[in-house]
Amino acid sequence: MRSVYLDHAASTPVHPEAMEAMLRVMRGQVGNASSIHAFGREAKRTVNAARDTLAAALGCGPDELVFTAGGTESDNLALFGAAAARSHKGRHIITTAIEHHAVLHTCQKLEDNGYQVTYLPVDTYGQVHPEQVAEAITPETILISVMYGNNEVGTLQPIEQIGNLARERGILFHVDAVQAFGAVPFKVKDLPVDLLSVSSHKINGPQGVGALFVRRGISIEPLLFGGLQERKRRAGTENMAGLAGFAKAAEIASCKTVKRRDSEEELRKELIAALEREIGTERFRINGHPTEHLPHILNVSFPECGTETMLMNLDMEGIAVASGSACTSGSLEPSHVLEAMHLPENVLRSAIRFSFGLGNTREDMTYCAEKVGTILNRLRNRR
Repeated sequence: MRSVYLDHAASTPVHPEAMEAMLRVMRGQVGNASSIHAFGREAKRTVNAARDTLAAALGCGPDELVFTAGGTESDNLALFGAAAARSHKGRHIITTAIEHHAVLHTCQKLEDNGYQVTYLPVDTYGQVHPEQVAEAITPETILISVMYGNNEVGTLQPIEQIGNLARERGILFHVDAVQAFGAVPFKVKDLPVDLLSVSSHKINGPQGVGALFVRRGISIEPLLFGGLQERKRRAGTENMAGLAGFAKAAEIASCKTVKRRDSEEELRKELIAALEREIGTERFRINGHPTEHLPHILNVSFPECGTETMLMNLDMEGIAVASGSACTSGSLEPSHVLEAMHLPENVLRSAIRFSFGLGNTREDMTYCAEKVGTILNRLRNRR
């Protein structure tokens, strides 16, 4: 049976060059980067080289990066760290209703700790408007957190406008760029952003490695204690092999971002065209912004077939996709993102996320559309 992986927004295959970079470290290095002997100094050089490479890819200074264990920790460190460092100035935070749970759950915990959080609504395309942000700001506002591109529907947010607004008011601005890094071209130095989260396994690097950009001059309180690593901002022995793989993946991604964007946009268009041929436009609906979207994410609802049914049937055909829903107590719950977009119930409960990347072809898109058609026709014939 043919196997097609269309869940790159969840995790990407490791690039062969990133894998080789990791293997070189695992085979040839044993030192701790905090040790002062020769083995430790060699380890430190590996960590520093990874930091330099990632900084070049992001467009920031090496001293502005904090290595973490992934996007979730980066988001947590940004929000908890900035809130603690600025609590003397105020205790109000602004975010959106469609953020990743790494941000939403952190905000809920901050509320438990006495902070006030405003969760901004979005339009039917999943986009927040700068005017809403402006209206939500109070004299107590210390932090705004808005994702670059949504992980479920792919909608891009007006980051520059919101960032400029935050900068004018003297408010810190955090951006979760986990899905955007490597998918759309940007340099942090050109953005009005103070904190920005990225993750290795979304750009064909290893899992369990990430980074937080902290603009020079911005203070954050650490989450982890026990060592002086990362300029006292994140204690813990560095994951040398993971960082080497992350750096190589970032280097490749930064050089090929435009090419990757164009390629994945073509795959996205091909899947839409194939679905139109196989099942007709009246049998599916695309969720998200029609033009302002990440190239590698396509969220589609098939109203005559529930999410779980389509998900399982595609899996049996060898096609891996995602529901865009959280699995709670063994049952699929509606996506908080789609709920925030106020989509009709039949659209909300029939959404599937297709996401593309390394190794996918136009033929994969055709095959996928054909299988969707087969599944829908089979279900229709049973009625």
